[in-house]
Formats: sequence, C-alpha cells, structure tokens
Amino acid sequence: MEGKRLEYRGEEALKELEKFTAKADEVQENILKEIIARNCETEYLKKYMGGSKDVLEFKQSVPVITYKDIHPYIQRIANGEDSSLISGHPITEMLCSSGTSGGEPKMMPSIAEDLNRRTFLYNLIMPIMNQYIPGLDEGKAMFLYFVKAEMSTPCGLPARAVLTSYYKSKNFRCRVRDAFNDFTSPDQAILCTDSNQSMYCQLLAGLVHRHQVLRLGAVFASALLRAISFLERHWVHLCNDIRTGHLDSSITDPECRSSMSTILSSPNPHLADEIEEICSHPSWKGMLSQLWPRAKYIEAVITGSMAQYIPSLEYYSGGKLPLVCTMYASSECYFGVNMKPLCDPADVAFTLLPNMCYFEFIPLGENGTLLMDMDEEKGVPKEKLVDLVHVRLGCYYELVVTTFAGLNRYRIGDVLQVTGFHNRAPQFRFICRRNVVLSIDNDKTNEEDLHRSITMAKKLLEPYNALLVEYTSYADTSSLPGHYVLYWEITHCISTDSPSTPLDSKVLEECCIAVEEELDYIYRRCRTHDKSVGPLEIRLVQPGTFEDLMDLFISQGGSINQYKTPRCIKSSNALKLLNSNVEASFFSPRDPRWIP
Repeated sequence: MEGKRLEYRGEEALKELEKFTAKADEVQENILKEIIARNCETEYLKKYMGGSKDVLEFKQSVPVITYKDIHPYIQRIANGEDSSLISGHPITEMLCSSGTSGGEPKMMPSIAEDLNRRTFLYNLIMPIMNQYIPGLDEGKAMFLYFVKAEMSTPCGLPARAVLTSYYKSKNFRCRVRDAFNDFTSPDQAILCTDSNQSMYCQLLAGLVHRHQVLRLGAVFASALLRAISFLERHWVHLCNDIRTGHLDSSITDPECRSSMSTILSSPNPHLADEIEEICSHPSWKGMLSQLWPRAKYIEAVITGSMAQYIPSLEYYSGGKLPLVCTMYASSECYFGVNMKPLCDPADVAFTLLPNMCYFEFIPLGENGTLLMDMDEEKGVPKEKLVDLVHVRLGCYYELVVTTFAGLNRYRIGDVLQVTGFHNRAPQFRFICRRNVVLSIDNDKTNEEDLHRSITMAKKLLEPYNALLVEYTSYADTSSLPGHYVLYWEITHCISTDSPSTPLDSKVLEECCIAVEEELDYIYRRCRTHDKSVGPLEIRLVQPGTFEDLMDLFISQGGSINQYKTPRCIKSSNALKLLNSNVEASFFSPRDPRWIP
C-alpha cells in the first residue's frame, strides 16, 4: 500500500477512503501490529515490553505520555544518537510544533514515508470538494502558502515546520499537475523564506489571474487576513507592476523575480485600472468577492482559536463565500478530513482516517476534565483508553496517537467531541486545546505561562509601592495583526518607610515588554520575526472592576463559593464591562528578544 499511496487521486482516492473507513477496526488493528513489529526492538518500547510484539502487552504496559516524557529520547537523536532509540526506520527530520508551553518549540520525529501519508490526505481534498462544487477544474486556486526558515539539530537533521517540510518535498514540488490543483502562486514564490517578498509575489500572481480564480485560501484564517492587510498597504505598487509589466524593485529574490517574469509578461493597464477602481473604495466590505468575482469559497482553518477570525473573513467576502475547513492535522501526524466541507463553520467535523496512525482516546467531561484516574507512578490511566471505533456519540475525548515515527500513546492535547460516523470511522468536532487560554496565530499561551510571565512583570511595580490586585486577558483580533490584551487592576500601598513614586507610562510599557520576554519561543517568533502578532497591551482598570466582574458572572448563574477570575475573557458582556472601566492603555515599546 505504501508504494501506491501517491497514485490515489480523484475517484480512486474516494474509493480508498470508503474502503479504509468501512473496515476502520481492522485497519486500526493492522496499523498497531505493524507499528509494534517495526519498533519493538527500539530502546523505548523494549523498556516496557521487553521485545514483545503483543498488542495486549502494548496496551497494558506502555504508558500514556506527554512531550516531557519523550523529549529526552528526541533530544538524544537530535544530538546524534541512532533513530533506533524510538523508531525502527531512520528519522529523516524533526518537525517543529507550532504550539509549545515554554522554551524551545517541540520537535516531533518524522520518517520518510510520513510524507506519503500526508500526501494521501491532501489528495482527498479535491475529490471531496468536487462532490459539492462542480467545475473546480475550470480555473485556478489562489492559495497563499508560506515556508519558514529552517534550522538543523546538532547532528544535522533538518528541523522545520511540517508545512515547510511538505512544500519543500518532492511530493509537492514534483506533484502531478492537474486542472484541480492549478495554483496562481509559482512554487518559487511559495518557497521564498522572505515572507514579505513571498506575500507580494503571491498576491500579484493572484491579481493577474483574478478572472480565473475559483477559490481563495491559506492554511490558517489568520494568514489570509494578514494577506488582506498586506494588500491594503501595497495595492498601489501591485497595480503599478501590472500596469507596466515590470516587477517592483523591492523584490530582490532571484527565484521570485524569475518566476514572476513569465506572469508579468506584458503591460496590462486595463487590468490595473480594474483593480485600482475596486481597491480605491473607502470600504473594503466584500472586497474578496469583487477582486475575485468567480471565487466559489474560501479555504482555511477556522476551528479552535481561528474561529475568532470568521466575522472578519465574512466582512471581506461580503458574506458571499462559504468558509471551508478541509482537514485536521498537526506536526505529530495528519489525522482526518471534513466530509461535509460546505457545512456551517460551527458544525465542522473531521472523519479520522484509520490508516494515518493508531488512535486512542481519553474520556473527558464536557468541561475537558479527565474522567479517569491516572496511575501516577506509571502515567497509565487506571481504566482502559477507548479505541477509534468504540468512541460514543456526543462524548468528549482527548486524542492519543501512536505513530510509525516513534511516538507511543502520545497525548496530542486536543479536546474533541464525537458528532457522527462515516462508515465505521468516527467524526469529531475540534473543541479546544487543553489549557490554552490565548492564541492569535501559531502562538498558544496556556494559563501557567501567562501567570508566570505576569508574576515576573509585576515585580517592576514594587519600587512604586504598587500592587497588582487582579488580572485577566483577551485575544484582540479587531485589528490586524491581533494582539494580547491584559486587564490589570492596581492598588497603591501607602508606606511610611518610603513615599510612593507615581507610576508613569514608561513603567507600564516596561511591564508589557517584561511579560512578552517571558512568553514562549513561538509567541516571541510571531511577534519579532513573523509580525503575525502585534505588541502586547496592558489596560489599567478602575479599582473595584474585578469585583464588578465577579458580580456579573454570579448574576449569570455562577457560584460565589467556586468563582475564580477567568484568566481569559470570551464573554462579550464581560469585555464590555472591563472596557468601560479602562483608565489608561499601554503597549510594548519594542519587540521581545527572539533568536532562531
């Protein structure tokens, strides 16, 4: 099956999907047997199974783990030890996870054939879409894809984002060209590591082909909105390029210049005038539908933290273009596809593909709490985990995966709810990441990180006899790029020992940057390098505001005995209360330090 994966396309890919999902239990059993057979001699599995290939032994003895448990093995391989620590096949690269709770980004092991599994999933997208929207082979797709500069581990293994890995692979660069996957962006522009030059060239190519574009998109909703913001700032230059037939001199990347020369083959003043007339409108409501009049939908991740961008995308499309979320994937593994892509964004559910990895599930309560006790010594749940075909409709679970590349019973950290089944394969709605409170782009800040950062920053208040009484936060995406907002209530302590020095704006600005310096590697990269997150803001609120906030939640049915200040606010009424009590606002004066 491995050798044939890349040949599955169109109707054949859908037939293969039906076959896998109809026998999901059998496929899953075979997948686990194959993984154990390959990896049973690894140092990791031998420690728990002693070389056994028995599936029951695996489930009874191998612990359920988080990243901190497997990290020492991954680090040893990154430093030059053999892949056989965790994998029976050579690890070819480390995939850097976008979400991490502190320090360096997580590195996930990957083997060569993982690319084939990812490609198999990508090849399902268009056959599924074609069932709902005909004629997608009669035009182009303006998908804005980007790579990030990659690093390498001490022993020389590539360390890069999973999408960068895919776009740089032969599976993408040497893909079979077909009418369903005709992109406006040249590969050279996608593969340019300068995000500004890449964005400029991809938008320019999309505008040149505006009358042929049938679908718009980016991987994440936030990236598409960044592109719209970029277009607002640069459309005059883009129009000038189209009018003259010459690429702007600010584009210095030779591959970009070369690939764009064929797209800008001659001056086109008529097209430039069309675009100029549209972009000159004072309101950009419905702009996407006007610039790309044949577009039938927008494709992007709009689940989880990305759901906050849905109103903005609907504004720019004028509500005319369905928002489509096609797949569910992570750095650890690609998981599944959306079989009903035109559903309402709130109803997006993914069918997990049983040939991707071995899936297990930790049952959760509706609020994401664990329903089973853990054996603290072994890290194994005292009750059995649930396998793929035995999850129950309506129930909540945390996803656990065992992969070919050496992750065994690894907790992904995603909370999912079962919404239905496709054949025997369950369909899940993504609810949230466990413990993540703030996210704008690839950043994922949990409550612990936020608390630690604020604890460090509030020390700057001490010389002024000022005390941080209470705080909460909010991911503000009302402007681009979005940014973190902290609501702080400060009280001034009267001291006879030293007279109080009034707080000035400089102190609060220093508090902003102190918080950012303590936030994790991914946040600081988004702020400093990617510019996908704006400067952090502290809004000082009047004394008594947090008491009013408690009263509000209690009036809505909260318990005064169990009330805790929410560390992230999502309620519009609560935000309204906080914002009506803001006395002053302060922003980070500079980017936080970030070293690639």
